[in-house]
Amino acid sequence: MARRWRIRHKLMLGLALAVFVLALVLGGAVRGLWAYWSANNNVRDLHKELKAAEEFNQAVARLVAPDTLTRLKQYPADAPEATREARDKLTAYEDALREDLPQRREPGNGEQALALVKILRDDLDLFEKEIVDFARQPTAKFAGQAESASSDALDKCTADLARSAKDLREYIYGDLDNLVGTRNRQNYQGALWVIVPAVVVALMLLLALLRSFYGWIFYPIRDLEAGVNRVARGDFAHRIEVNSGDEMEDLAAAFNDMTQRLHTLYTDLARQVNERSRQLVRSERLASVGFLAAGVAHEINNPLASILFCAEALEARLNELPHRLPPLSPRGRGAGGEGDALEVFARYLKMIQEESLRCKNITERLLAFSRSGERRREPTDLAQLVQSVLDVTQHLPSSKGKRLDFARPPGRLLAPVNVEEIKQVVLNLVVNALDSMDEGGRLTIRLGQGDGMAEVSFSDTGCGMSQEVLENIFEPFFTRSRTGKGTGLGLTISHRIVTQHGGDIEAASAGPGQGSTFTVRLPLRDDGTAAAPEPGRGRNGGAMAA
Repeated sequence: MARRWRIRHKLMLGLALAVFVLALVLGGAVRGLWAYWSANNNVRDLHKELKAAEEFNQAVARLVAPDTLTRLKQYPADAPEATREARDKLTAYEDALREDLPQRREPGNGEQALALVKILRDDLDLFEKEIVDFARQPTAKFAGQAESASSDALDKCTADLARSAKDLREYIYGDLDNLVGTRNRQNYQGALWVIVPAVVVALMLLLALLRSFYGWIFYPIRDLEAGVNRVARGDFAHRIEVNSGDEMEDLAAAFNDMTQRLHTLYTDLARQVNERSRQLVRSERLASVGFLAAGVAHEINNPLASILFCAEALEARLNELPHRLPPLSPRGRGAGGEGDALEVFARYLKMIQEESLRCKNITERLLAFSRSGERRREPTDLAQLVQSVLDVTQHLPSSKGKRLDFARPPGRLLAPVNVEEIKQVVLNLVVNALDSMDEGGRLTIRLGQGDGMAEVSFSDTGCGMSQEVLENIFEPFFTRSRTGKGTGLGLTISHRIVTQHGGDIEAASAGPGQGSTFTVRLPLRDDGTAAAPEPGRGRNGGAMAA
């Protein structure tokens, strides 16, 4: 796995490149400034040497002037004094040359100038000597020839001195031309060869740094800002894609994770709000149904009690009649006499009592439905509870040709529940599943636990449910039973029972024809909401007659 570049690494790289670019530009600038400084110093030195050489050349010109030569021929003793000025100027030039010689880039040129200085010094010495020799010529018979020869030597020496002085000046001019024309051009070209590539490389590196800055900093920040704005507008499904390989990418991933969790949280909150709203509506409907049931039960209970008491009184009086009447003959009994009539009366009275008791049980159930009080709970083995319900339902006609599988966990799973109420919940779910399946269907019941809750799931291969049915499955009087016998209260009552136990019940289905799954969760620990038997209830849970 390649090592990821963090922002600090990228900044350090950018800083190093910037320093490198700056060094290149500064190097080229220093190279150019140094060339300029060197040329300027050389020109200044040569100008100083040229000034000394011009003064020496002027001194020599005055020395070799015709009037000066005529005077020196007449007075040769003045020769040293006449050449002193030229010697002083030559010494001044030599001093300037030796002072500037160490600073020159080409010391060989200075050595040539020193050689010229030595030649000029020798020419001055020879000039003095020729002046003296010319003055010492004898005035003999051949004096004219000797004077002529001596004059020629003096003229030659004078010409050599003037030519050497001119050569010195021309040498300095040549050096100056070489410095200005050739060496400065070389320095200029060398500076250009350094500065131009340095500037080009610097520009390329700056462009690369700018592009890298956009890719490393600007674009990720822009994408983050755009993503944050979309999330702020409520688009929690938006994902921020940043592939910078640094903290920006980590920040985008963390923001995406936070957005996903917010989306999940908001979705769950919306589901809970929707569920609570439905529970509120369901509770209001149940309250209305309970109020109606309580009123009906209260109004019907007293007439039913009167009917039951009257039927029991008639039965008691009817039982006394055979003792007062004479015995009937077998013929009379067979002929439909009073014996047959008494049996019919007794049978009908018995039916009236039974139906009255059944109606009384119905009214007691209505009263129990209208009351929201809790019953006593006790630790119960849920596996055994479910199995006891299955033992009953497997004999129902609706279970014929259908398979019931119960995946029991190892050991016992105890939960504080009201046995009768939870049995009613399990029975409702099993019966509904059996009714939703055709012959050959399969109902799978699984029991487990997690997060402090016991979980019982009922998965069938029945007709399934649409989204509309799932949203209203626990509403009172809402039913889609295929048998057409449902009242729409079974799941509503089951939902209320599970909720009162501190648990929850959920329904899920992939769609019509794809089966359904109901999941019941019950707390494994009592939360302290268990109540004692409600006042006014007997041992069998029946309501006292109103």
